[in-house]
Amino acid sequence: MMLMSGNEAIARGAWEAGASIGVAYPGTPSTETMESFARYDGVYAEWCTNEKVAVEVGVGASAAGARVLATMKHVGVNVAADPLFTSAYTGVNGGFVILAADDPGMYSSQNEQDSHYYGLAAHVPVLDPSDSQEAFEFTKAAYDISEGFDVPVIIRSTVRVSHTKTPVTTGEKVAYELKSYEKDPAKWVMMPAFAKPRRKVQLERDAKLRAWADECPFNSIEKRGTEVGVVCAGAVYQHVLEALPEATVLKLGVTWPLPQGKVQEVAAMVERLYVIEEGSEYLTNQVRALGVEVCDFPRELPRDGELSPGAIRYAFGIDAPAHENAPDDVPARPPALCAGCPHRLVFKELSRIKAIVTGDIGCYTLGALPPLASMDSCVDMGASVSMSHGFELALAGTDHKPVVAIIGDSTFAHSGLSSLITTVYNRGAGTVCILDNRTTAMTGRQGNPFNGVTLQNRESRELDLVGILEAIGVENVSLVNPHDAQAVRSALKTATTEQADELSVIVFKAPCVLLHRQRKPYFFVNADCRACGMCTGLGCPAISKDLESGYASIDPAQCIGCGQCSQYCAFGAIEQIPAASYEEVAR
Repeated sequence: MMLMSGNEAIARGAWEAGASIGVAYPGTPSTETMESFARYDGVYAEWCTNEKVAVEVGVGASAAGARVLATMKHVGVNVAADPLFTSAYTGVNGGFVILAADDPGMYSSQNEQDSHYYGLAAHVPVLDPSDSQEAFEFTKAAYDISEGFDVPVIIRSTVRVSHTKTPVTTGEKVAYELKSYEKDPAKWVMMPAFAKPRRKVQLERDAKLRAWADECPFNSIEKRGTEVGVVCAGAVYQHVLEALPEATVLKLGVTWPLPQGKVQEVAAMVERLYVIEEGSEYLTNQVRALGVEVCDFPRELPRDGELSPGAIRYAFGIDAPAHENAPDDVPARPPALCAGCPHRLVFKELSRIKAIVTGDIGCYTLGALPPLASMDSCVDMGASVSMSHGFELALAGTDHKPVVAIIGDSTFAHSGLSSLITTVYNRGAGTVCILDNRTTAMTGRQGNPFNGVTLQNRESRELDLVGILEAIGVENVSLVNPHDAQAVRSALKTATTEQADELSVIVFKAPCVLLHRQRKPYFFVNADCRACGMCTGLGCPAISKDLESGYASIDPAQCIGCGQCSQYCAFGAIEQIPAASYEEVAR
């Protein structure tokens, strides 16, 4: 028995089932799944440029006869939807399992969405584990289900299952031989003449899947009281057990297709049947579609965020035990860019010129928060470049503020490059800032094409970012050190004034401070401080000010010696401790 997170358990289940190929794009809460899978013997795993590519690589490997695991977060399924829907027509050769990790509560995401709907729309089975043991068992079984029904299978988890560690009883890796590939255009070439017959195959499969769901042991009725019955799935099941210990529960492990017979059976057992789910009404609507009456809650059940036992009890009119609120004088601790982050000065200068900044997905999204407060939008991966082009089109011919797109190196590879090609192709204008911090920082410092680091540290190629920009036709390309305030200011001024009617791309290149964690002698504030607030306006967590006097101070435990703040002090009040003194303190 081992203590595993749901992500680790999914990786283990895939490995034991004989999966040998793993493909993914990192995204919380799914990231650790592929990192765990990559450590097993006899597997190949890679970070792909985006989730669409990952699923397409997976479909190819499956067609060739391998068992494949593809992992992504819920918004990544949106990116992968094109091959997902068509792979439900083609079917598989080797088993193909896709992890869709949902994020109720949006702990690290731009939206809440329910990946169940992809199973419904694509006619792909969806399995919902409620803990790590089930994550392991469901994943291991999913490969036989995939091959048995000739269809990809989705494992749908939530952040609570993905990251919570519970005991898992593991087994041994099964012997799996690569299936032979046989040429079959009618199965694999989805032109209309072949896709139409495959659609009929899909519909016939649906009927078989519905019959299987009713017999599948992953769906179980736990009979207790006869007054209240609950239909639930995934992590919500754990909350229901705690909140309503007397309720009869239909625990769904297969959430598409629903087991019609079991739903009707549990409804007949109880006086009132409720459906409890997070963030959507997928299960509620599907149960009602079976002709089963679903009762309304006495009080409102939250439709946003994660559920909890307390929220469920409240919805049933049962008051939760009183709890003590946090004291009013506890200071807020908003998220912030790390001390020494190479993105900080870029945002400071963008704020100074009052630019319209279209942002993107990454840790640099924190540039939207005070005191930097220099980002106007953040929608999805790659949207910054596309949206800046849209702004320029709408504002053409008007006297407007500079429009600047901000995007990271990994996100640029994910989908920003295709957006930029559109701008170049259509002779668009504006400024694009690529924040190349040499890693995919927000999800845990994974590799990407522009730093040349692979998931399993294989020999690879580091793509030439500046060379690619020049190759697609960007005429104004500059490479700037983002720790140099004057260089950042000058580059932005040139791009947004002298080249305002053209397209300019500035690559701000410096490694994430967490890559090597190297400290230089720290800085301190001397007696010349005038309490002007310029340094505290950088939002560095190492810098604070006295609330009464306004004088700044620097915490030597947090300062890494980057020197960004000293460049903004007009009074020479920020100095670096001599190296010899720093070494003596460090000892």
